[in-house]
Amino acid sequence: MAMLLKKVWESVSNRASSCSTSSIDSLTTPLSHTESSSSLGAFDRLPIDVVLQIVKLVGPKDAARLRVVCKSWRSPVSDNRLWIYFLQNYHDTWDSVFFAETHLRSGFPIQTFSSPTTELSFMRIYGQRVQARGAVIVDGGSGYCKFGWSEYGCPSGRSATFLEFGNIESPMYSRLRHFFVTIYSRMQVKASAHPIVVSLPLCHYDDTESARASRRQLKDTIYAALFDMNVPAVCAINQATLALYAAQRTSGIVVNIGFQVTSVVPILHGKVMRAVGVEVMGVGALKLTGFLREQMQQNNLNFESLYTVRTLKENLCYVAADYEAELYKDTRASFEVPGEGLFTLSKERFKTGEVLFQPRIAGVCAMGLQQAVALCMDHCHAAELAEDDAWFKTIVLSGGTACLPGLAERLEKELQGLLPPSISNGIRVVSPPYGADSAWVGAKLIGNLSTFPGSWCLTKKRFKRKSRFTLAW
Repeated sequence: MAMLLKKVWESVSNRASSCSTSSIDSLTTPLSHTESSSSLGAFDRLPIDVVLQIVKLVGPKDAARLRVVCKSWRSPVSDNRLWIYFLQNYHDTWDSVFFAETHLRSGFPIQTFSSPTTELSFMRIYGQRVQARGAVIVDGGSGYCKFGWSEYGCPSGRSATFLEFGNIESPMYSRLRHFFVTIYSRMQVKASAHPIVVSLPLCHYDDTESARASRRQLKDTIYAALFDMNVPAVCAINQATLALYAAQRTSGIVVNIGFQVTSVVPILHGKVMRAVGVEVMGVGALKLTGFLREQMQQNNLNFESLYTVRTLKENLCYVAADYEAELYKDTRASFEVPGEGLFTLSKERFKTGEVLFQPRIAGVCAMGLQQAVALCMDHCHAAELAEDDAWFKTIVLSGGTACLPGLAERLEKELQGLLPPSISNGIRVVSPPYGADSAWVGAKLIGNLSTFPGSWCLTKKRFKRKSRFTLAW
């Protein structure tokens, strides 16, 4: 193998005297050249697949040098298959890189390349990703906030969500500025050094003028707070859309089980279809945790705090495929909470999750999750927004409580029974692809794009121009 690599450099050195060395920068700069008259020297007799296997061994930086130092190597080194291999060893998974670069790189509205492996230069994509400064990712959350770097696989820290941060009687701008100053301080980074991707909480659901104005006000206040801190570029997207991106889709229905409520959000090509209707049910993670607490108190199970109850919910609770049948089974299981000891739960384990489907058992007068999703799907079907109904038949679950085992299977089963075959055929319910961090990971996909910040972000200059235009009208 060492001899093969030596021959690679020997084939280059014969021509190197008239060429200059380069680095990974050359990956982002197209070169005009003629390939037909050049030779690979000792490698001329080898099939291109074998040549690519050899070049893989030298790594992306030296492959880039090969392309610049010797014209004869430009064609094999520019082969998409080589750079797809290098991207597969990147810090993001290849599936997520491929989805992001073929669906999200052009910004909004979403455009998909019909033949991505031939239309895109993955060599250039690799170079742009390596040169990117990275982005700060902040998922506002409905219960707590997650923040970190786009290069990291998961959030590096958590805090109270910005809707509940600081003194709630203070103006929203002051609270938001205090919130972001705290985040940047914890991350030990200057606000002016990196662009930021912020997830917007799902609120003001309706398509009315007042709801649109409230959403716009929240978004503009976030922009104003960040630009006053000299953040170079800001991308603000709602949590449901980001959770959908994390599941590597741009269309579908997102079921976000938030802290206070559960939202059923139809999204087509990255845009929330508010005209179709966002369904909201008054049951969220807090209600399930409170119900489990009441069940434990009734059974004389002592605990120190609500944190203990939430820990037990996350580790012992599940959703039964058949609730009535589950009542007659022995479902006891135990879990040790650090500092509090061993807890054993029985029917509380599946009764807690059942609150999503039968809110009345927790004293809540609201439709069940299956009914809210079925209603949303029926509205999507009636709206005829696309040529076929496939776009809304993928249902992506989002939020920490959505990770309850059995939830996706139970919801799919309930929908099959509620909806007519014309709508129910082809339904697929997807569990949160990254658990409670799904929206954060969706934001990370955008922050790592080769074209970021590009068309995804708003700059301070554009924001001021937009504000002046709004005031003029």
